[in-house]
Amino acid sequence: MPINETIEKDFLAAYKAKDEAVLSVLRMLKSTLKNKQIELKIDSLNDTEVIGIIRKEIKQRKESADEFEKGKRSDLAEKELAEAEILQKYLPAELSDDEIKEIVKSALAESGVTDSKDFGKAMSFVMPRLAGKADGSKISAIVRELLG
Repeated sequence: MPINETIEKDFLAAYKAKDEAVLSVLRMLKSTLKNKQIELKIDSLNDTEVIGIIRKEIKQRKESADEFEKGKRSDLAEKELAEAEILQKYLPAELSDDEIKEIVKSALAESGVTDSKDFGKAMSFVMPRLAGKADGSKISAIVRELLG
């Protein structure tokens, strides 16, 4: 089932159950997805695009939580982290570090990149293979490690 349909189904279930926390997060997510559709002038987003938007929303929530912690507002930080956790449910399981390393190694071999000076070129070969399957910062760290 496409992620969009899962989000819609869960939104209706949260509405019927009067689960305000989940309802508010999914309402925001649906709005963000709709705005992206309008921006791109398309009828519907594919799963890869939806995953990218969800990852962005989770990242924003985690950054906000960090800022709230710095400002001694742990109540607001907890709320942001709870929202991030709700959103996390809609992401596919991420690859393990070993699986990422194997994909990165094969992409580096295919691209012929062996030096850290060509980090950007290496990332351009690696990212399409791992899009939506792993966090970008984790991928970047593994590429740097393998390039030495």
